[in-house]
Amino acid sequence: MSGGAETGGVQAGGVQAGGVQAGGVVTDHDRGIHGYHKQKAEHLKRLRRIEGQIRGLQRMVDEDVYCIDILTQVSASTKALQSFALQLLEEHLRHCVADAALKGGEEIDAKVEEATKAIGRLLRT
Repeated sequence: MSGGAETGGVQAGGVQAGGVQAGGVVTDHDRGIHGYHKQKAEHLKRLRRIEGQIRGLQRMVDEDVYCIDILTQVSASTKALQSFALQLLEEHLRHCVADAALKGGEEIDAKVEEATKAIGRLLRT
């Protein structure tokens, strides 16, 4: 076997593909794969629908629609965005935070702090 050949995912020299030392854990997150990647098409479809709602708001204002009717549409658009945000947060927790938990140490602490701040921002909206 040559010096650069892989053996069971570990290259000669004890380094796994992606530059992680043997014994370390290589996760999807290390490969640049985010928690939402499996649902990307559905998320984009949902965001296009929300974009249509927002364009509808612009049209309503342009057409001088009654204030309460516009506010009703604002509420629906806001709920749609909040629902999307919660789904994205759940995927982040299941994927990115879970990957960090496998690694432990400072990485999990950083991901939990990051998620906590994101939840705080969502609660303020």
